[in-house]
Amino acid sequence: MATEAYEKLEEEQLTNKVPLKIKMRPFIILGPAFLLTVGILIPFAMAIYFSVTNYSFKYPDYVFVGLENWISMFTSADFWQSVGVTLTYAGVATLIETLLGIGIAILLNRENFLSRSLRIVLIFPLVIAPVIATIIWQLMTNNSVGIYSDWLRQLGITNFNWGADPSTALFTVLIIDAWVFTPFVTILVLAGLRSLPKAPFESAMIDGGSAWFTFKNLTLPMIMPMLIIAILFRLMLSLQMFDIIFALTRGGPGDTLMTLPLTAYTEAFTYKELGVSLPFMLILWVFVYFLSHFIVKYWTYTQNKASGK
Repeated sequence: MATEAYEKLEEEQLTNKVPLKIKMRPFIILGPAFLLTVGILIPFAMAIYFSVTNYSFKYPDYVFVGLENWISMFTSADFWQSVGVTLTYAGVATLIETLLGIGIAILLNRENFLSRSLRIVLIFPLVIAPVIATIIWQLMTNNSVGIYSDWLRQLGITNFNWGADPSTALFTVLIIDAWVFTPFVTILVLAGLRSLPKAPFESAMIDGGSAWFTFKNLTLPMIMPMLIIAILFRLMLSLQMFDIIFALTRGGPGDTLMTLPLTAYTEAFTYKELGVSLPFMLILWVFVYFLSHFIVKYWTYTQNKASGK
């Protein structure tokens, strides 16, 4: 009993000797995360609340309307149009940027002056705001003074309307998106390529493996975790794309490029109907959540597979 009492007393003394700043470390670390979580959950909860009201910027009062806004959204042709445009844009943009990013990263994965110079130049589109990049492309594709339109005229193609034509508007926006964001994918893939061990590739070369065989069976599986991260970020941001489309065509011509974010913006700030617009953003959150959840699960699977689990 005396030994146990002594040990207990010694433990209490050691506990009391712990400085206050050390005791406070867990709270200091978790505090910002807690505040960030609260800062996210409060607007999210308010969005859900106002989505079941007729809240409008035109009137001071609002009332509870239940699922009326949601039913109206799901039965609206504009909603399904915007869903189709959003998913098409996100899927095509992510696919183009992933393929271009892999190809450019492989070309830059060399140690020479040209590759080192291009790695630096590659950063430039990322530091330009998407809206500024869109304005630059508007000037370059202008039918009167644009350099690209001039090149097309030299090839015998006249009156190519770029973003002003429903048949080419999506193509034009995807070009701008790829120009701005492909470097992001390239940098991530290049980082993955630079971290790969050399021994498997040297063995494949000695055994006479072709470039395609080496890429398919060695390079691609090894960089897959990094590639999935790039796809995750680009897909999530492409689903939420607003600035490039709004700066170029305001969602037009007509409703050609009316994505979910643009439709929500139009309902909220053009028609002043916030209660009507919020279901569009909440359904977009559902898309982002489930797609990102699926991609993260697949990323975990590739990580376990790469480690031999």
